[in-house]
Amino acid sequence: MENQEFEKMLEKYADVVVKVGLNLRKGQKLSIRAIIEDAPFIRKVTESAYKAGAKYVDVLWVDERLTRIRFEHADPESLTETPNWIYSRFEEHYQNGEAELAVASSDPDLLFGITPELIARERKARAQKFEPLRKYANVSNWCVVATASPAWARKVFPGISTDEAQSKLWDAIFNACRIDLLDPVQEWKNHASKLAKYKDYLSVKHYDALHYLAPGTDLTVGLPDKHLWQGAEASFKNGITCTVNIPTEEVFTLPHKDRVDGIVTATRPLNLSGTMIEDFSLTFENGRAVKVTAKKGGEDFRKLIDTDENACRLGEAALVPNSSPISQRGHLFYNTLFDENASCHLAVGNAYRDTLENGIDMTDEEFQSQGGNKSLIHTDFMIGSEHMDIDGIQRDGTREPIMRKGEWAFEV
Repeated sequence: MENQEFEKMLEKYADVVVKVGLNLRKGQKLSIRAIIEDAPFIRKVTESAYKAGAKYVDVLWVDERLTRIRFEHADPESLTETPNWIYSRFEEHYQNGEAELAVASSDPDLLFGITPELIARERKARAQKFEPLRKYANVSNWCVVATASPAWARKVFPGISTDEAQSKLWDAIFNACRIDLLDPVQEWKNHASKLAKYKDYLSVKHYDALHYLAPGTDLTVGLPDKHLWQGAEASFKNGITCTVNIPTEEVFTLPHKDRVDGIVTATRPLNLSGTMIEDFSLTFENGRAVKVTAKKGGEDFRKLIDTDENACRLGEAALVPNSSPISQRGHLFYNTLFDENASCHLAVGNAYRDTLENGIDMTDEEFQSQGGNKSLIHTDFMIGSEHMDIDGIQRDGTREPIMRKGEWAFEV
């Protein structure tokens, strides 16, 4: 598209992020995390935020090349170092109820060739450093979005120039995020309303378990007694309701950490901290992943689920129809923010507190005693396809179809 048209689309995208993704309140401060390649878009978001009444916009920039250089040349023992000021920065924002925007545009191959042990060591140390911030998880509004960074664009659309690849990826982002429609803000309101009907239906049904059946998958996921389904919009203690992921096509809940059994096969690659995990499957017994097989990246995934005692358990079960507009684009994004909204998915690790009744105000012990999982990690992996059938199982063993051939089996 022409440069002038592209600038207008960026402005529309920024407005959707501020008005829908963050639902920014006048007088709020906004904290942003982004890579330096995101700068043109971040300037648009900053402008939109100030027009919406933001008190101050603070941006924490990351240069991915510096991240790669650190893994290549730093003393391995130093990879556990994280400056205290970064922790203090985030805590100050959360304590003051400020909004947060994260931009997920990383190079999918950033850490290709780096020893899995080094990646796991750095990941665990960083997770431990920031784990105390989890107590602020439901305090204030946040959102995750993405931009068409050069390295990511080349991964999604190889074999063409970087400029062409970025143009194609921007078109895909604008389409997936409804920016190419006449009134994106209203379209997002309509979409959130539709997703709410699915989550409300499932919450009323209150199934005891879900059964997934597809090629390479035969998995039963038990659900806690007081589980809740969430989706599209989230509400926070500061009184703001917003759309935390743009795009989003999912409704989700938490599995019971001790009641997952069977085998599940991923249907899309997983970008894990800049390394790719491909053609992998997990076998579960009594809630624990006891076996991992993979064509590529298996050791990296095993290191991930060894992060702590509960990293091998599930923290999320999300449903997405195969007819999702992101799925229908017919290509991988190599970015979980997009690929998870093209496919039903699960997550190993930590469960979201708002998927359990009164979970936000529970102690860790109370949350876990009712089936919630607590871990340093939360990593989604995609399992859906046009072959996926999912049943809801009632306490008496009665089964009801939730999805057939990857599509909703009920109307709302």
